[in-house]
Amino acid sequence: MENNLNIMIVSDEEALMSQLKTIAETKTSHVIGVRSNEAIREMNRELAHIVIFVQTENDTSVEVVQMLKIINSNALILFIANETDFTLLRNMTRAGVDEFFVFPDESSLFSSRFPNIVKSYSAKKVANEETVSTTFGRGRGKIISFYSGKGGSGCSLLASSFAQTMKLESSAEVILIDLNGQYGGVETLLSIESNRSLADLLPVIEELNESHIRNVAQTEEFSKMEVLISPCDPEILETLNDEFVAKLLRTCRRSFDYVVVDLPTAINELVVTAMEESDKIYYVLTPDTPSLKIMKQYEELSERLGLVLTSRMEIALNKLSKDYEVKQKDLINVLRYPVIASIRQDTKGLQPYVNQGQPVRKQTNERKIIPFAKDIRKFARQVAKQ
Repeated sequence: MENNLNIMIVSDEEALMSQLKTIAETKTSHVIGVRSNEAIREMNRELAHIVIFVQTENDTSVEVVQMLKIINSNALILFIANETDFTLLRNMTRAGVDEFFVFPDESSLFSSRFPNIVKSYSAKKVANEETVSTTFGRGRGKIISFYSGKGGSGCSLLASSFAQTMKLESSAEVILIDLNGQYGGVETLLSIESNRSLADLLPVIEELNESHIRNVAQTEEFSKMEVLISPCDPEILETLNDEFVAKLLRTCRRSFDYVVVDLPTAINELVVTAMEESDKIYYVLTPDTPSLKIMKQYEELSERLGLVLTSRMEIALNKLSKDYEVKQKDLINVLRYPVIASIRQDTKGLQPYVNQGQPVRKQTNERKIIPFAKDIRKFARQVAKQ
């Protein structure tokens, strides 16, 4: 079995999905099945090497296949049509389809040819391992969301400090997106003044590209990272929807190495979409009982909403102090998710920066930095190694 290959089956028909899964699982154990409207999101989450795409009823096949090829230009795409159609064949070939089959007429042909198709692709992948290592996943930045169900946990401060540190500590392209739509906040922490916000991208969302994003984003003075500010207006926020957030994050993923998203406490369609698009969700947790209870409720809500947190969510412990009755070792014993960072309570060192609206880091190799900044630097370096 080619266990190093990921196969994604895209079909809106359950019966055909089951049939294709049975065939695919004979060659690899890494097989997932998704509906056509979820294919792009899943491809962004985890690259599929081979895609078996079943023709959709709403004529979106060409558009979706094109997007899949943009995300992973090396993907092998096998298209299954429901009837012989020369125009469709031509359009799908132009979109990037490698093999074209008609079901049910050619179902037996597909079954017999599939093992050889996988074997040939696998051999080609191994032969070009060095080239593949640099081209596979090109344009696939990492989306990292910071979230806390409890207000006052320091989520925005952690998100902005983390993003700035990632930019200072590496040559990576980093963008910070503030989705705290009602009041914002990131611009105050970073001393950014501008009338432009991510809502200005709404008129061009259908053809959104890196140039549009950089024209609207603000450049943070010290680290030179890009920042997309929240509109800070409830009325403007209502004009944005989940599709806008999805397209914004996907475009940023293709243009930046790290996309850091600061999420508000309230759960709505924008927040859920951002979480679905995220590779990692860092839940900011303070060492107290109310925070633990709220996190438990968030886990239950996520399960009802169908949000997959396993392997994606990690805990960032914030405001750790000897004054708290709940200790870090106690938290680690009760938490279901791994702890990625431990940030000390540093009121004395941190407060002047917050009050003045100054970032905690200003240079790459600073000798004297406050304990909070040291912990964030350790956090960022650990994430960079993943």
